[in-house]
Amino acid sequence: MLVSDDDKAVKAAHQDLPPLLRVPPPGPSSRTWQIRHAHVAAPMGPILPPGPPSSIVYATGRGSNVTDVDFNRYVDLAGGFGALLLGHLHPSVQRVIGLQAERLWQALGDLYPGDAKIALLERLTKLYPEPGAKGLLAQSGSDAVSAALKTAKLATGKPGVLAFTGAYHGLGYGPLAACGLRESYRAPFAAELSQHVSFAPYPTNADAAAHSLEACRARLLQGDVGAVLIEPVLGRGGVVEPPAGFLSELARLAREQGALFVADEIWTGLGRAGSWLSTSAEGVVPDLICLGKGLGGGLPMSAVIGSAQVMQSWRREAEVVHTSTFAGSPLAASAAIATLEVLGKEALPERAQRLGARYADELRTALAGSSKVRDIRGRGFMLGIDLGDRPGAASQLMRRLLQAGYITSTGGGQREVLVLTPALNIDEGVLFESIASIASQISELN
Repeated sequence: MLVSDDDKAVKAAHQDLPPLLRVPPPGPSSRTWQIRHAHVAAPMGPILPPGPPSSIVYATGRGSNVTDVDFNRYVDLAGGFGALLLGHLHPSVQRVIGLQAERLWQALGDLYPGDAKIALLERLTKLYPEPGAKGLLAQSGSDAVSAALKTAKLATGKPGVLAFTGAYHGLGYGPLAACGLRESYRAPFAAELSQHVSFAPYPTNADAAAHSLEACRARLLQGDVGAVLIEPVLGRGGVVEPPAGFLSELARLAREQGALFVADEIWTGLGRAGSWLSTSAEGVVPDLICLGKGLGGGLPMSAVIGSAQVMQSWRREAEVVHTSTFAGSPLAASAAIATLEVLGKEALPERAQRLGARYADELRTALAGSSKVRDIRGRGFMLGIDLGDRPGAASQLMRRLLQAGYITSTGGGQREVLVLTPALNIDEGVLFESIASIASQISELN
């Protein structure tokens, strides 16, 4: 395939390479490391049948390539669950981290902030669709959602949260109460979670949108909801897009009843879904916007930005704060500034929109007529291949693709959606070469 002008901007940064497998993954070194891991790490996930480890262990990363401890090279189409907008070890971000590492590693939070923290907030608040925005920095997406929910409570005085089925906002206690993805995530902790959270169905078509809006209206009329929390596109929920106009009508309903409209753009923001903010692309101005994942260029960094009026609710007679020792870390803040700079200079949100649409179209062509694919959907470089009512089918496909040299992830309540979130600057040829492997592995699914 010829290399287009889109790729010329990224060649200087890194050269992505196709998969190169020296041993069938997971190789012996990965298995050894995973055995060591099992001895010291708390077990997560469902109880699995006994047997050898089945996953690889990363050793190095560069651009859109990962090398495991067995020296197998993979093409990374997962990108750290969507967090590596620029791929692994982007040279611009790496250089800025190195320079910052020689200046300052840690400041003193909000008491004596570092210059990088202030500079980052100046950049982030300019992303808000209206002037005069303010923000606060955090370390994870879950932490950002917690801060947004706290802000909504302070601003409205109302404890209620309206969230959506299939949503994933993180696993801290505040976000966990609003997690609609899997009941098993919340069930063990239900007695300790907020009892003021309600769920409406996340819509997939116009009829479902009308039903969902009616459910939202009924809940909001009860008068105690202070925050309507939504992902503009479901991420872990299976890359589900709501119908056009749904978000704007939901925002109108929220404000009509005195609630804040809170957009969780942790996955969709900063170009992942083909625009700087998915809500802005639809002409919606949230009261609060949560950012994270790719913001730190691979380092832990998240943020909440919102209107000055809403954020002013933190100012009160008795001290109320949302902060932590490492919030606004100079290293992570510098990496975030560098990431934003590269995203803008190389027009990567626009590239993701353009190239992601082409990639999705070619996937649809390659998989046309397959009885094993229900839908291919998403925006930009946030795409999902829905394998239908087949619990665990995407997990099976993910394992098969690993054997072919591709790293992917899964989504949906029953892990029935293969999720593709490559770096926004991935080499075009390497990206499109993955289609043949995806189609081949889907054809061989049980």
